[in-house]
Amino acid sequence: MHASKEMDSVIIGSGINRNDERAMAYALLIVEPVGQRQTRTEAEGRALYDRMVRFSEDLKSRGLLTMTQSLRTDTLGARVRVQGNQSTVVDGPFAEAKEMVGGFFILTCETRAQAIALAEECPAARWATVEVRELGPCFT
Repeated sequence: MHASKEMDSVIIGSGINRNDERAMAYALLIVEPVGQRQTRTEAEGRALYDRMVRFSEDLKSRGLLTMTQSLRTDTLGARVRVQGNQSTVVDGPFAEAKEMVGGFFILTCETRAQAIALAEECPAARWATVEVRELGPCFT
């Protein structure tokens, strides 16, 4: 893949084989220090991005990837909060934030240990934190 090509979302399917009770969906969240991207040259950023694209392609070839996407910088983001009938929108960057979610992978794994092992394989674990979270209801 050429360094200047943008990575599209990769959606492989539902992510869970309903016939395999062992399969679980996990998210790998790439949590970056705010401002870290701005410290890189364009060439450095593209090189890291290419490593992530290759990692995504490897996960896909192994049948583990459901979806992946990188996120633009938080300076282009917004936070929305609704309290009662009052809506508040705050445009980025977010002064109080020390970290930002830079991207994510949705994976289908047999175990939590497998998801953690994949997080360790992720190139971003060398310059960011890769948070492993099982997908499921938010009331538990």
